Amino acid sequence: METTFGDLTFLFIVFLLSATLLLLISRKKTRTSRRPPGPPGWPVFGNMFDLGSMSHQTLHSLRTKYGPVIWLRLGSMNTLVVQSAMAAAELFKYHDLDFPDRKVPDALTAWNYHEGGLSLNSYSPYWRMLRRLYSAEFLSAKRINDTAAMRRKCVDNLVKWIEAENGGEVDIGHLLFVASFNLVGNLVLSRDVLSSESEEGFEFFDAMNNVMELGGKANLADYFPFLRRLDPAGMKREMVREMGRARRIVEKFVKDRIEEKKSGREINDEHDLLDVLLNQKGDAKDPPVPESKAINAVLEMFFAGSETTSSSTEWAMAELLQNPSSMRKVKAELDRVIGRSSSSSKVEEGQLEELQYLQAVVKETLRLHPAVPLLLPRNAVKDTDFMGYFIPKDTQVLVNVWGIGRDGDSWDEPSAFRPERFIGSSVEYKGQNFELLPFGAGRRICVGYSLAHRTILLVLATLLHLFDWEAAGGAESVDMRERMGITLRKLVPLKVVPRRRAELLTEDEAKI
Repeated sequence: METTFGDLTFLFIVFLLSATLLLLISRKKTRTSRRPPGPPGWPVFGNMFDLGSMSHQTLHSLRTKYGPVIWLRLGSMNTLVVQSAMAAAELFKYHDLDFPDRKVPDALTAWNYHEGGLSLNSYSPYWRMLRRLYSAEFLSAKRINDTAAMRRKCVDNLVKWIEAENGGEVDIGHLLFVASFNLVGNLVLSRDVLSSESEEGFEFFDAMNNVMELGGKANLADYFPFLRRLDPAGMKREMVREMGRARRIVEKFVKDRIEEKKSGREINDEHDLLDVLLNQKGDAKDPPVPESKAINAVLEMFFAGSETTSSSTEWAMAELLQNPSSMRKVKAELDRVIGRSSSSSKVEEGQLEELQYLQAVVKETLRLHPAVPLLLPRNAVKDTDFMGYFIPKDTQVLVNVWGIGRDGDSWDEPSAFRPERFIGSSVEYKGQNFELLPFGAGRRICVGYSLAHRTILLVLATLLHLFDWEAAGGAESVDMRERMGITLRKLVPLKVVPRRRAELLTEDEAKI
């Protein structure tokens, strides 16, 4: 049978296409086999239903079977989970620029919120400019020192609210949140946002509360991006409404400040965050900050700054109430450092560095109860080889700092509240010690960790020095279960009974 040139060409093309297809299939199988280990998933849905409402706890429990690096498929979203100090060091030291972007929840794209501030923005020239601006002009050590009076005022107001209860039961978490909210208002806008004279302040507080609740909910559209236009759970629509309420109020503040600057009648002697943003005129190197992005940056500060510090302080109070020996040691240290002549002595920020045991209490609290237990998700910008595994582009990366903080490879008695482990230790939460990462690490470490550190210490020191505390139902009634939202909060709010300290500790107690 005669074979024509056309037949040979056809057979060659078929052979070439078949070989290419086999090569692609083989490569896909090879790459898939190089994925990290992980639990099997359901068809279509993957591991969506395996994690439950406390995903950080579930993931930590999977480490025993699958190791410190786990692979999940959440709907159509590939997810890498890092769960050990060694794996976190590999990520932040050697792959920081392979995973520099954020995986942004659909609800938080409302009003282009994710493009205004630092936390969710892509790793871009605008992000780098904003980071430099914050570090140099808003959250520098000098600026934090210069704003001590603002923190003092907000803490004094917190003390007044507690005293107004006259020894009755107090929801301390709520009061801490309101105080933190006003502190952010002073740092960002130079005003108490919540006051008896401000109706718009309470509307703003309510709207931001709703934004925080929505931001912490699971959303089907995040797992199946093709559903985003449909918004099946209605979360994007709700977020547009609630964030719109908050934005209208902030927009008024921004426009008023712009008019003040134009007229030359500025009444704000201090430079708050809004000033820093509006004064960035832009040049050949750095762009200006548009008004819409300035509004979103202000919202981000309330979003990130109020809930994290208040929830961490509430967890510290709860742990101390359950560990009376630690409570006694804190109070003895406070009496030595702050003063024994009067229990009403105010704690000054310059004294905080001397409070070594209190600092250990805060570190231990953040080890066990990091405010954001999985940090904010990162996103792979390219195919990456990570610890011998193939990680494809657009993979979500979660760092389980809650699990790392309870890892027996890094900590003795990892579930025990034992501040003494940090006495004489060089371990800090500045992103260099990968066994303790409540604020993250690398280029995207929380830019405000120094301010958070100062605020938590000041609030906790003040409350413990001025008051004796009892849990409303006794120490055994303190419920340590968690609930997830934007931050890791207590499932059952901490109810306490404060009593102004009538007597100082004895000499023997002070030596504990």
